[in-house]
Amino acid sequence: MQPGATEGQYLTEKSCGLAKAHHAGFTLIELLVALAVLVIMATVAVPGFQRMMARNEVAAEVMRIRTALAVARNTAVTRRTTISVCPRPTPSSTSCDLTDWSHPIVVVLGQAPSGDLTDTRLLKVLAGSAGPDVSFNRAYPVRFQANGWSRGHNGTFTICARNGNSASVVISNMGKTRTTHHADEC
Repeated sequence: MQPGATEGQYLTEKSCGLAKAHHAGFTLIELLVALAVLVIMATVAVPGFQRMMARNEVAAEVMRIRTALAVARNTAVTRRTTISVCPRPTPSSTSCDLTDWSHPIVVVLGQAPSGDLTDTRLLKVLAGSAGPDVSFNRAYPVRFQANGWSRGHNGTFTICARNGNSASVVISNMGKTRTTHHADEC
């Protein structure tokens, strides 16, 4: 401590008096810069997030269709009988709506000729989809024979989501499925 200095001057190198209050916080400029960075990041991130959601919707729909087809094929082989798959618009419907496969998909025991469900027995219902549009390129249900083949009832499902994401599920005459993914084909 220097001669003649008080203890307060020694610690702060300032004259003794009221200490200036030191506020912790952000200035207006700092807040505006942080807000600008946040807006730029959101502008970049939102379109990517929307594309990811559209891809996930297509993937979920592909899985729903492949699951229904696998259940039907396995049931046909296990029970050694004909199993049909088609979309049913309402739980009380006695016929399938073969134009919109985003409805709940039913797996039924029997032929379901032209989508008529009156002489069939319901085995499983897979929930409908609220996302992508789903269509089948045939005007009849998918039908699996006792050996697991879908001969004569094969075809292609096309799944179209927003942002142009799409996929196809192809059923061969042997009853096997394969999936192809497309971009901007809807």
